[in-house]
Amino acid sequence: MGDMRKAALGLIILLLMPMALVALESGQFRLLSATDVNKVILISQSPEKKVKYLLDASAAKITVDGKAAEFKQLNYYSVVNVKFELKKLSKDGISLDGVVSEIRILTPEQPKKATDKLPT
Repeated sequence: MGDMRKAALGLIILLLMPMALVALESGQFRLLSATDVNKVILISQSPEKKVKYLLDASAAKITVDGKAAEFKQLNYYSVVNVKFELKKLSKDGISLDGVVSEIRILTPEQPKKATDKLPT
């Protein structure tokens, strides 16, 4: 009976290990390219590091200033906050580095001009 418990425990640990090895990344990235056809994005961490990721963003939740946005709107922005899972996969014959779960864009608030004041 003890050997059976050890074997079951070993099997459970083996099944849970891939979940523990999932590499989740999150941070601010430069958006280098976004293709609307297969919803793939190319991002880089910073110009100095030269690390680039080609990611599947087809199922990503996309928001601009907290409001839902469409994928095609991504091309208007150069800096995005991205949360993704690093894992090698292929989509439509393209080798990808991972899958995006969330893309957030925060635009800086524009200061009001003197001419924008309400009449008194």
